[in-house]
Amino acid sequence: MERACFISSMPDSPDTRGKGGASKQITHGSHLVKGKSNHAMEDCLVCEFKKVNNNELGLFAIYDGHMGHDVANYLQTHLFNNILKEHDIWTDTVSATRRAYHTTDKDILEKAFQLGKGGSTAVTAMLINGQTLIVANVGDSRAVISKKGVAQQLSVDHEPNMEREIIESKGGFVSNIPGDVPRVDGQLAVARAFGDKILKRHLSSDPDVAIELIDNDVDLIILASDGLWKVISNQEAVDCIKNMKDAKAAAKHLSEVAISRKSKDDISCIVVKFQ
Repeated sequence: MERACFISSMPDSPDTRGKGGASKQITHGSHLVKGKSNHAMEDCLVCEFKKVNNNELGLFAIYDGHMGHDVANYLQTHLFNNILKEHDIWTDTVSATRRAYHTTDKDILEKAFQLGKGGSTAVTAMLINGQTLIVANVGDSRAVISKKGVAQQLSVDHEPNMEREIIESKGGFVSNIPGDVPRVDGQLAVARAFGDKILKRHLSSDPDVAIELIDNDVDLIILASDGLWKVISNQEAVDCIKNMKDAKAAAKHLSEVAISRKSKDDISCIVVKFQ
């Protein structure tokens, strides 16, 4: 695990009242595992609680870099700050989040000389006062919520074939070579990402954004990079950890299950438990 790619606070937060009025203890934990490739770890994450404008915020994010970890590192340091700087973050959170994603990508592209030609996916989850969850993503890092043990995906996997028409309308193409995954311009296996200056005219950094109210049915949230989701379904992931009390142990267990199923990619995983 590279400490430079890891931001986390203490695993426990105070009791927080959800929409249903019942007091729930919210805990969170994370785990990173370097994959089998010969390059440095390219995943980064944020996993912390902090107070902002009298709001108790849980800030959770997975950034899965490619062609280097510099863009993922930049997102780890700047994306949530940019979201929280938006003037309408508390009144129109969806628009503010979408705007901050675009602003951050613009900054990354302007810094391409320092940050390199690589890029990163992102999935962010902001938990406001234990009551409202704002999830946004570009790429294939994924957020899943469990309600009474039933998994529900909150993010959208931006696969090239899903957005072929948009990519082609911008002058790009999607390759489908036997034995390989679909790729934008024969290179990138996601249709949306931060960075990737060379491919940017054919790529989007527009996030899908979802709002979820946290009620008494919610028992856990999982955020993870595709190193986990390639080998574990949403429901399997929930079933693996639904009876585990410790969020950090649960994140580690999910990573170990992915490795046991021959995942060779970097794996980063965050678990948030409501108990």
